[in-house]
Amino acid sequence: MSASYKHLFQRSLAAAPDRLHFAAHSHHLWPDASYVGQIAAWQDAARLADRKWGRVMEELWPAAQHHVTHELGLPDPASIAFAGNTHDFLIRIVSALGKSPVRILTSDGEFHSFRRQIARWVEAGHVELETVPVGEGFETAFLERALSGDHDLIFVSQVMFGTGRVTQGLDRLAALSRPEGPWLVVDGYHGFMAVETDLAPLANSAFYLSGGYKYAMAGEGVGILHAPPGFGARPEITGWYAEFDDLSLSTGQVGYAPDARRFLGATFDPSGLYRFVAVRDMLADEGITTATVSAYVAGLRDQLLGGLDDSPLGEAELLNPPGKGSQARFLAFRTPHAAKWQEMLAAQDIVTDVRADVLRIGFGLYHDQKDVAELLAVLGRLPTE
Repeated sequence: MSASYKHLFQRSLAAAPDRLHFAAHSHHLWPDASYVGQIAAWQDAARLADRKWGRVMEELWPAAQHHVTHELGLPDPASIAFAGNTHDFLIRIVSALGKSPVRILTSDGEFHSFRRQIARWVEAGHVELETVPVGEGFETAFLERALSGDHDLIFVSQVMFGTGRVTQGLDRLAALSRPEGPWLVVDGYHGFMAVETDLAPLANSAFYLSGGYKYAMAGEGVGILHAPPGFGARPEITGWYAEFDDLSLSTGQVGYAPDARRFLGATFDPSGLYRFVAVRDMLADEGITTATVSAYVAGLRDQLLGGLDDSPLGEAELLNPPGKGSQARFLAFRTPHAAKWQEMLAAQDIVTDVRADVLRIGFGLYHDQKDVAELLAVLGRLPTE
């Protein structure tokens, strides 16, 4: 593997030249194209003032929709909407069910934005929650509970954020999903632009959430929703952007856009969309696809794993060893030393992250073989006591 893509990240790398950032799964470094997009957002606001929203909604929005549908193999760009974060969409999806309490089936490996909100709703009596542990036999146990018909909402990650485990059998869950319930919501935050994803078979039956913060390389402010047609026509939690097609309605009538915009809120910061479109355009110009990045990262991952025999990390439990099919862009090592090792690496300006007793090391286009070799050298000096 001789290719290098560091030229696409010159600004981020030059800003901290001594840093080794191996947390692309957490905060992906921004490519130079995102800087161009950010500047364009400011320039359009200055040049167009109030009229910038025409540029945002009539040019940037459809361009971003096209990029998402192309990435996910979806048939209709109108099924895509954007918000400041995926939490905005989560609360609107649940509100659209029109039930209380809402019976939710999920795993014990979901991300904090979902976990915390659901826990609070459970406290308030708005949600009845059932969780299935992520572990051996998870998919079988989860499908069995989904088949019970005891739930209004089924929520599961495409890739588990803590372990890097790729969830299998989403098509079987989607087969249960229908407008009258239950609904399937797939959290794709660690899947979008990290693993090749064909959502076409699920397009009419599953919600899909993601964002620009991680593998899309666009930073925060780009929550992404695919909303299947016919699901949740009138979310109870709503903002005026959700009725752009119905602004002529008389007072007292609450209208909704007929497409995914029905899940929108109100005024948002559009700079994330500028960055997202700029980065996606850059990738297209460079001929870089998700498959390209995955293959490149796989080489770096294998280099790291091949050099761990001389490191204490080699004794840790690897929760997501490479195998057939889709792979997460990070390695998850379970060890009682996880927190201590992460702190020691951080003290040497090597960025990884830790979740409980799991040390996560993530890879991106801004790494090369030299970076991995430097990381291995430091890992070899980690203490075991």
